[in-house]
Amino acid sequence: MQNIRKLPIGIQSFENLRKNNYLYVDKTEFVYSLVHTGKVYFLNRPRRFGKSLFISTFKAYFEGKKELFSGLKIEELERDNPDAWKCYPVIYLNFAQNNFSKENFLNECINLQLEEYEKKYGIEKKYSDNLNPVHFAGRFINIVKTAREQTGLQAVVLIDEYDKPLLDTQNNEELTEDNRQTLRALYITLKALDENLKFVFLTGVTKFSNVSIFSDLNQLNDISISENYAGICGITKDEMLSTFEPEIKAMAEKNELTEQECIKKLEQIYDGYHFHHNCKGVYNPFSLINALYVKEFSYYWFATGTPTFLIKKLSQSTMNYMDLSNGTEATAQEIQDYRNDNPNPIPLFYQTGYITIKSYDKEFGVYLLKYPNDEVKYAFINSLVPSVLNIQSTSELDIVSFARDIKKGDIESVMLKFKALFAKLPYTTCKKEKEDSIVEQNFHNVFYLVFTLLGQWSAVEETLSFGRADCVLQNGNNIFIFEFKRDKSADEALNQIEESKYAEPYLACGKNIIKIGASFSTKERNPSEWKIK
Repeated sequence: MQNIRKLPIGIQSFENLRKNNYLYVDKTEFVYSLVHTGKVYFLNRPRRFGKSLFISTFKAYFEGKKELFSGLKIEELERDNPDAWKCYPVIYLNFAQNNFSKENFLNECINLQLEEYEKKYGIEKKYSDNLNPVHFAGRFINIVKTAREQTGLQAVVLIDEYDKPLLDTQNNEELTEDNRQTLRALYITLKALDENLKFVFLTGVTKFSNVSIFSDLNQLNDISISENYAGICGITKDEMLSTFEPEIKAMAEKNELTEQECIKKLEQIYDGYHFHHNCKGVYNPFSLINALYVKEFSYYWFATGTPTFLIKKLSQSTMNYMDLSNGTEATAQEIQDYRNDNPNPIPLFYQTGYITIKSYDKEFGVYLLKYPNDEVKYAFINSLVPSVLNIQSTSELDIVSFARDIKKGDIESVMLKFKALFAKLPYTTCKKEKEDSIVEQNFHNVFYLVFTLLGQWSAVEETLSFGRADCVLQNGNNIFIFEFKRDKSADEALNQIEESKYAEPYLACGKNIIKIGASFSTKERNPSEWKIK
């Protein structure tokens, strides 16, 4: 019988994965390193990035399930260690699978998990109201100390998605604060329990600086942007090629691509995450594995969650939509400073995986942050379209129709479509100077969104960048150079293309160069004229 290769779609338990022979990207070298070099760790990574699988690997390791690690790196690393594979008491609090958007959901979740360990260690119920968060700390301390007394070994505490009770209540400040206080009271016990603990590992999407865990637990080692652990979650290119070679070949064949073309496309859509400036990029594991399973290039990760809170955060800030594509700079402290009341959207966008490290300026200590890949870029831009363009859904934008016109070279039709889009934008009734500012912002946003989305079918080199052509778009044998002017003539826009020699870099390629100068009227709130040369 042919050996069946099983892709671990949705598998978050290491034990389940290994017992049922799913393909596994070996991350156990990181487990070995962390266990033998420290004690209390925190790791933040975007959702669906393998955190739950990784933390469950610790659970299996500390429960002494050596058979699950057969053939993996850690088996060799622990070969001469007489203390390896002991069965420690493991307290595993999992917040990943619950929704905490309603009152008392967090209390019920914590209570059920504490009750499980109280039964395991024969701890009698001391409180009449087990849902009272005041009692959680005492119960947790009692569980850890009892576990140590009964086993003679220090306890291991694993907390998965520690911050989900806060992320789920983004639109309810009162409930967020209640959940924050409940979690703080629970997590702060870890410091008091230090002598009873062998190992502590917490994961989350964000590093909530106001939960107090990071200041209260001064022994906590945050490895989120550590070079040594940049590949702890996610899949590197080498890991992809060594683990999924047959799947890549099958996907290439189905999509009528060479193997190298398939790898390049996978890289373009799903790779590009960097959790340190001096490390290899990693693929989004959820998207990559789903793509290899279905053998289709699609936006899998983005489909698992709607980033409405990100769009709201962005709209409330001074950050421009174009900054996400062109890049925005931030220090290490800024990308980790996530608070509900922080008006800066950068830490939220970085920690949730919508922008990532692309380079680092050592002299000034700042990172350049951009979209990691096409999946995030185009899916997020699509989610912006309805709110920015005042339409119900992206289907009204009909970007495919834009792309078809570009392919045909029908710029007249493209510009008429822009006029129709501007006609849908809401009219402002504020003061003249503010209204002009809003109109100009809308002008930039509409062109930015459309040309960015056209990048799915065309090579868009510049999008509304100062000092260069507003947009250079290559499709087939044509190169389109766009220049837009506000309250000036289309001739002036064309003259700028000529005088600034925007076409010069493309003269040697032998393609048709088409120059488009367009004028946008603030008064008419629409493109007023355009000329093609």
